[in-house]
Amino acid sequence: MVKIRLRRMGAKKSPFYRIVVADSRYPRDGRFIEEIGYYDPTKDPSVISLDMEKVNKWIANGAKPTDTVNKLIKISAEKK
Repeated sequence: MVKIRLRRMGAKKSPFYRIVVADSRYPRDGRFIEEIGYYDPTKDPSVISLDMEKVNKWIANGAKPTDTVNKLIKISAEKK
């Protein structure tokens, strides 16, 4: 099953996340299919950057976003 999920990056105590499309069997920070955006919660206000065309393409192809990524997609869609 293909999922759209967060991939943790950054140093200890200062994380940022890349939003990636990955097979659910791969580890959280392991192999992925495509990077479609990033999320930085350490900034004020937090930064969300998503390529909505790629998000919509992957969802149409059957990829399931995780709960957190679903919230980020909704927030990103409201801003634009």
